[in-house]
Amino acid sequence: MSRVARKTAVSLGEAIREYLRASKLTAGLNTQRVFAAWDAASGAGRYTVRRFFRDGKLYITVDSSVVRSQLSFQREALIEKINALLAQDELFTRDDSRAGFVQELILK
Repeated sequence: MSRVARKTAVSLGEAIREYLRASKLTAGLNTQRVFAAWDAASGAGRYTVRRFFRDGKLYITVDSSVVRSQLSFQREALIEKINALLAQDELFTRDDSRAGFVQELILK
């Protein structure tokens, strides 16, 4: 009679993170978390028309030239604020090579 070896106990949060990694859902979830952090950090969520995130570059299209101009002056501070929000986010996976922290902000 063979015995099944007991696995070490893990928290539910860790089990969910492992499931997301195994299912290859972390990049999509990270991208959504980046977009949520953009809305929170910039306050320009209602002016944002399009969002795209790839290879550390966050592309944002806003429908107001005045808002775009104001945001462009705050570009570095926005990147820091977004990354700080992501670092605090429990759902954000830091070690995903496809969708990590924001390195560059491109406003259109």
